[in-house]
Parts: sequence; structure tokens; C-alpha cells
Amino acid sequence: MSGAPLISFYGDDFTGSTDAMEALSANGIETVLFTRLPSADELAAFAHCQAVGLAGTSRSQSPSWMDRDMREAFIWLKTLQAAHCHYKVCSTFDSAPHQGSIGRALEIGLDVFDQQVAAIVVGVPQLRRYTFFGHLFAGYRDAVYRIDRHPVMSRHPATPMGEADLVLHLAAQTDLPIARIGGREATTGSVAALRHGRARGVLIDVHDLATQRAAGEFILDGEEIFGPFIIGSSGVDYALIAAWRARGVLPPTLPSFEPLRREARIAVVSGSCSPTTERQIRTAAQAGFVPIEVDYRAIASGLNVDAVIDTALSQALAVLQAGQSPILHTALGPDTTLSIEAAENDAVGRALGHALDEIIARTNLTRVVVAGGDTSSHALSQLGIFALTLRHPITQSPGSPVCLAHRDTGGTTEITLKGGQIGNDDYFVKIRDGTVS
Repeated sequence: MSGAPLISFYGDDFTGSTDAMEALSANGIETVLFTRLPSADELAAFAHCQAVGLAGTSRSQSPSWMDRDMREAFIWLKTLQAAHCHYKVCSTFDSAPHQGSIGRALEIGLDVFDQQVAAIVVGVPQLRRYTFFGHLFAGYRDAVYRIDRHPVMSRHPATPMGEADLVLHLAAQTDLPIARIGGREATTGSVAALRHGRARGVLIDVHDLATQRAAGEFILDGEEIFGPFIIGSSGVDYALIAAWRARGVLPPTLPSFEPLRREARIAVVSGSCSPTTERQIRTAAQAGFVPIEVDYRAIASGLNVDAVIDTALSQALAVLQAGQSPILHTALGPDTTLSIEAAENDAVGRALGHALDEIIARTNLTRVVVAGGDTSSHALSQLGIFALTLRHPITQSPGSPVCLAHRDTGGTTEITLKGGQIGNDDYFVKIRDGTVS
């Protein structure tokens, strides 16, 4: 880099990584998101960027994987010497001791950055995620639920959330002591108190824009105590942005983006079990999309994978030839699958990614969508994409923007990585029609 970036980050899945990229780029902090550790030349090509991210898969991985692979990523990020290094997790904080352990990430990050305590910010009002007295609440449709009573996250197939108190939730994943502080209580005095405390992580409540900015100010005021390593949702980025803007670090005006054009056809692949994605698929089917069921169990079990994908690919190509948009999906809501193991997530994501890569190669489509956080992480490994930048934010449903994919072979493709809970019912339709705003 020509100079140290303002912030770096590692995303625990690819949709979460683009969420962070959107928050930063849409607020005037030009960001590049690498899909793997970049070469020196690849990094140099984005030397103008003020933020550098690395998209990962730790949300679906074991602690032993994190000890090896994520530690390597953190060590690389440390070499960038950014003022802040954000370990980006999902705003629903879903994780478990055996999979996607945020507690283990805290332990590794503190060790790599030689840091005593890390700030933790999960609440992000922009996504209807709120923390009160350490308890996490999340919006779903027209209501807000405590996360352990959330209609989707309480029954997530891989990492169901059974505890809303995030301090207790983390206590099942690490022996490190975790403290909590209210957003409005985050003052210079409370920063000083940390010097004499035992806490290794401090959860900062955020439930509105005022407490969000207070959290950002708290982190900036406590830089010497906290160090660069921070854990949290994109609420970390929004909190810092609010504080930076108040201090004049960022310009008061936001950047503009060239409008998207309407595409006659796009392709969607989905490994999401979310009822939100189910509604989006059913809505799209009424607007010229053609859903194509892909046998999840066959791919997850490793039986007849090639035959299953070849059949789905043939159907998708026929749909595109007819001028319509295919949606290859392995589920329609949470009731269409049983419990999901990490290895199954990997296999399904890779298979769908391979199918999408073939579709792009054979049709020259310029806009595609991947739905599902874990699916996106593994699908992109099949697409020959080494970096993503922001093409267009989606303020109507922030968190899954339209990205510009920079391919190993040269050239770019517009791609959207959509988290399971993200987006209105007409999400896929608006992506095709270029009517996002």
C-alpha cells in the first residue's frame, strides 16, 4: 500500500464481508475486499484504497481451523498497520463453541495483535439489530425479537441462537472475562477504568444512532488501551464512521454511484434456508424467474454430485436461452433441510459456485447473485474472483450490495452476495431490473 489504510477487516463469511465493504465505501472510504490473501501485485493495484478487507469462511469452521487459517489471515492483516482491524461477524452473532467460535477469534486476535482488551460492537440500527444491557434483539419482517426467540435465528440449522445475553453466549466459547458497557455510559472515564480491569473483551451496547456514535467515540478515545483489534458486526464500521465524520476525518457529503442498468437475464444460485430467501424466490417466480430445485442431500452426501449439477446446469441454460432468469436453489425455507454440518456447507457452496461459473462462461452474463452466507463463501472459490469492490449500495436493505468482481483472468462481473436474512421480498427482481437505491 502507498500508506497504511484507515481500517482493515476479516469477514467470517463472504456476505458479511460485503456488508462491511458497503458500509465503508458508501460512506466515502474506498474499500477493496480480497477473496484470498493477495499477491504483492494484486495489493498494489488497489493502493489507493483506504480500507482493505479479506473475506473468510470462519463462520462455518472449527476452532482448530481457526487456529491455523484465521491466525495466518490476522498476521497478514497486522502487516498492513491499519489503525483498526475489524473481525467482522454476523449481526445475529450466531456461533457455537464447535463452529464459528467468536470466543476463539477473540483469543487469536488478542494474541496476534499483542493486545490486552478488545472492543465488541454488535448492535447496528441500520440492519435492525440492537443490544440493550448486553442482550441482542433483531428485526424480522414487521417485528423485533430477542435473538433467542427470533423466528429464524433461534432455529438456525447450523448455529441456533439459544442465548440472547451475548456475554453469556461468549462465555460458552472462551474463558476470557467479558465486560459490558452501555452505549451512553461509554465515556473517557470508563475508558480509563479499563486500565485496571480484568476484562479481555468489552461489549458496547448500541441501540440507536446516538449510542452508535458514542461507541465509535469510545473506541477512538480508548485506542491505546484497546489496540487495533475489534470484534463485531458492521456496527463497528458504522460506529467508527459516525465518530470519524464528527471529527472531520471524513467529508460531510457521500459519494455517488453510477445507476445500474436493467438486465434482461441474470442467474441466481441459493443455498440459503432462510424464510426471507424463500419469499424472495417465490416473488421472483412471479416476475419472470424460473426456480430450479437442486438436490441438497445428494450434494451434501457426495453421491451423484456431477449428475445433479449437470442436470441443474442444463435446465438453467435452457431457461436463459428462453430469455428468462434461473434460480438454482437447494432449499425453500428452513423446513426443507435437516441439520447442516460445516462439511456439507462447503460441498453445497462449491457445487453451486461451479454451476454458476459454467453459466457465466457459456452465456457471458454480466450480473449474477449468490444467496446464503456460507454458500457465498465457498461458491466464490469456484469463480476465479480475487477481489471485490462496491458497484452500488442498496440503502433500502443494506448488507448485501451489488459488487464488482475482479476476476483472475481479467475483466469484471457484477455480483451480489446476499445473506439469508437480508432484503425485501422483491430483492432478486430489483437486482435484475437495476432498480435498487
